[in-house]
Amino acid sequence: MKTAEHSIRTYCGYIAIIGRPNVGKSTLLNHLLKQKISITSRKPQTTRHRILGITSEDQHQCIFVDTPGFNMGESKTLNRIMNETVLNVISDVDVVLFVVEKLNFNSGDAQVLDLLKRVKVPVILAINKIDLIKVKSEFLPHIKKLSKLFQFKEIVPISASTGYNLETLSRLSSNLIPESPFLFPSDQITDRSLRFLAAELIREKITRQLGDEVPYGATVEIENFNNDEKLLTIDGLILVDKPGQKKIIVGKGGDRLKKIGSVAREDMEKLFDKKIMLKLWVKVKGGWADDQRALQSLGYFD
Repeated sequence: MKTAEHSIRTYCGYIAIIGRPNVGKSTLLNHLLKQKISITSRKPQTTRHRILGITSEDQHQCIFVDTPGFNMGESKTLNRIMNETVLNVISDVDVVLFVVEKLNFNSGDAQVLDLLKRVKVPVILAINKIDLIKVKSEFLPHIKKLSKLFQFKEIVPISASTGYNLETLSRLSSNLIPESPFLFPSDQITDRSLRFLAAELIREKITRQLGDEVPYGATVEIENFNNDEKLLTIDGLILVDKPGQKKIIVGKGGDRLKKIGSVAREDMEKLFDKKIMLKLWVKVKGGWADDQRALQSLGYFD
């Protein structure tokens, strides 16, 4: 005879968050989780890795998969890897959230939509940043136009930054996942290590502070991660493509590097709930973004 505990049905599934660069996918994931695990900035392609964000509520466990922005414009190995990540994710999930923004639907969105024509799972269209739409009367005609492009399961207007309609989006997503045991403990929110999250937070601060000067030529490697009872000591190595980029990151008298370290440490202490000692160095490693072996050592093949 089954106990009441064993008779409770549970639902668990993977939900991909995809879209062209800079439509707010990572911001959406962070707000769905009510905690920051995916880095954000206004720069396209800030996200370079596949990141899982896990919510467990009652009988439903939603495993959201944040993906890099799909972009056909670059030929570097790093860009190819990011695009392959998107393709691999959408071929192996239960639901897709296709994120677009405001009244925009450009060639980049069309490329993503072409990918979705290959999948056989429900696709929810999330129209993000609707709080920034100035001419509200144009929104309904825009929805009608998009609805004719693809057989979306739902079309949901949202604002990832303000949280508008995210509960609706979360509920619709969780209603589409299959019956299954939970795949992660109910208190786990990501599959990524603290070491990985530390590297990403440093990279976020570089991206936010340096405009278009350096970010795409920089990555971060954690060389030391020592977690004791009272203090977490982290040594981070920032790799750049050119000597001039090193000068920009270090700044006059090291002031910019100190600022990057300071704001990264503040975010780490909030996320890890622990005192952090963070040390940063910058090193030139030419061509790292087009070097498959270097990318592998930096964790881009996962």
